[in-house]
Amino acid sequence: MPRPSPCAHLLAGLLLCLGASATPASDDPSTRARRILDHVDDLFRGDSSRGEAEMTIKTEHWTRTLELEFWSKGKERSLIRILAPEKEKGTATLKVGTDLWNYLPKVKRVVKLPSSMLSASWMGSHLTNDDLVKESRMAEDYTYEVAFEGERDGVQVYEIVCIPKPEAAVVWGKVVVRVRQQDSIPLAVEFYDEDMDLARTIVYSDVQRLGGRALPTTLTVVPADEPGELTRIHYQDITFDVGLPDDLFSLRTLQR
Repeated sequence: MPRPSPCAHLLAGLLLCLGASATPASDDPSTRARRILDHVDDLFRGDSSRGEAEMTIKTEHWTRTLELEFWSKGKERSLIRILAPEKEKGTATLKVGTDLWNYLPKVKRVVKLPSSMLSASWMGSHLTNDDLVKESRMAEDYTYEVAFEGERDGVQVYEIVCIPKPEAAVVWGKVVVRVRQQDSIPLAVEFYDEDMDLARTIVYSDVQRLGGRALPTTLTVVPADEPGELTRIHYQDITFDVGLPDDLFSLRTLQR
């Protein structure tokens, strides 16, 4: 089982928001569920984006923090560059379609990742290389239903259970999405493996106005099988729908 993700979305808006929009009370349950899932999937997406984030990785043996700059265009292109610390400065990852390259500045080398490396950890985090290239959508690749509507921890929420369709190219046996009723802002997404054991949880917090939109500015990936470990991404700045040339997402730019 691969180690956990932003989901391609976690990174691709690192890596890729629609402004929060309340779900109309007149929606039937199926329409409500789809509206919520689409909202969560599109949370950090735009026609294009540019931003900065801080990623803290905590494992059993060490903790480190990386400063990142990222760009994205549509669903097919994204570029992430490490700004700090000095040891990793200049390390970069480029995604074009389903292809992924890493640039290693110490040896001045570009490496295209083979499929056998997709399940490997990205920058030592609880995110995988595969998380960067997957573009599944919950409302299309899963059957879904609102399984709970009520109060959790003092907040009125909807909980949607998603079960993968037989033909869907996804690794999860079940996904549970919890959002605030008032605006569909996600609170947590739980990912279960094929044996229906909890594999990881992504917790969303610190809702603020960023890039002209209301969104959680902190996302924490918590692996179920590694107590005390986590990867936390804090978005410091995001600008959506900016003009980005296609050649920004090139091997030449990757090495700058």
